Amino acid sequence: MIYQSVHKTILPNGLTIVSEHIPYVRSISLGVWVKSGSRSETPENNGVAHFLEHLLFKDTERRSARDVVRNIESLGGMINAYTSKEQTCFHVEILDEHLPQAVDVLADILFRKGFPENEIEKEREVILDEIQSLEDTPDELVQDILMEKLYPGHSLGFSILGTEQSIAALTLRELMNFYHAHYCPGNIIIAAAGNLEHARLVDLAQGSFSFSDQPCDSSVEAPRQYGKGEVRITRPINQAHVCLGMPAFSYSDPRKYDLLVLNTVLGAGMGSRLFQNIRETYGIAYGIYSFFDFFSDNGMFGVYLGTDPKKVPRALELVEKELAVLCKRQIPRQELQEAQSQLKGNIVLGLESTAARMNRLAMLEIYFDGFKTIDYIVEAIDRTTRRSVWETSCELFRPENFLRVVFSPEG
Repeated sequence: MIYQSVHKTILPNGLTIVSEHIPYVRSISLGVWVKSGSRSETPENNGVAHFLEHLLFKDTERRSARDVVRNIESLGGMINAYTSKEQTCFHVEILDEHLPQAVDVLADILFRKGFPENEIEKEREVILDEIQSLEDTPDELVQDILMEKLYPGHSLGFSILGTEQSIAALTLRELMNFYHAHYCPGNIIIAAAGNLEHARLVDLAQGSFSFSDQPCDSSVEAPRQYGKGEVRITRPINQAHVCLGMPAFSYSDPRKYDLLVLNTVLGAGMGSRLFQNIRETYGIAYGIYSFFDFFSDNGMFGVYLGTDPKKVPRALELVEKELAVLCKRQIPRQELQEAQSQLKGNIVLGLESTAARMNRLAMLEIYFDGFKTIDYIVEAIDRTTRRSVWETSCELFRPENFLRVVFSPEG
């Protein structure tokens, strides 16, 4: 399948390969996406996807852990990985001439028969330290708490890192069970962008990636309920950190574009309504912004602010007033046009790097099962109207759906 310079191949075993040829660069960004993250976990094995991500950078059958990194860095490249709610990604950036080495390293770290017990114990301590460090960053922790309370009892509310209890209890058997259930061809996408030929990438992948052909465990449950009301949590901190969140739309929902415009108007940047009206006019919050997350079958929208603990009631009142205004009347035509222009500019400028293009290829394949051109996205943004943005505001910003999380000092 070909879309201009974008090519897609599905191998007989189900492994999907997508690439975009960019002839005017000398680099390639290459990634392997496993369509499983913390959403695929249970309370008992919470954190296993992230734990595996760490372990896959340990000694392989052909390389030491140091050599895994040095085999890329010595070529002037970079290698890294991350775990999210619905994916785990391993990616490299290299010069175009080093594509074979990059494919070989990624294949080497991803195909495993097991892990040494001593490496598991060392990495367990590293992850426990990572969990502890999150406690020292309340502006991040409050968003984790928001997700936990917005998705009560559901895996979308699980911490990607896991809990101290679940990480301490994870065994080699549980790690390998998760690996075999999710690291299989039908659950994996290889995406690349840069100065490369698709046919060559396919040949390299066929010769290097040898996952078992067993069926994948790709089942997920949709949320049955969403958290509402207010949750207050105290810790020995100085500033209060507040999140207001609500359910929203999935990655493939066409109303997503109205939400992107709303996010731009409301809380993306210093020109946004939240920043100008709450920080600049009232001086209540130093940091304030809106944010969102899109998943395969649902999504969420939220607002974060940090403020003096005594000002929390007033800050929440002002935030909810801004949301209510968007439901009362349509945004001015000029504000819509400026938001559309800002959004399109951010998206297009963000795709100047091969890494961003690689990531976009993978996300489109995961959530749309195919490629969408930049023109398609730009046209979708241009199709948003004052009325459609207003209707989306009224659907989302209903106070009875709000979840407020207040993370404040003790006493």
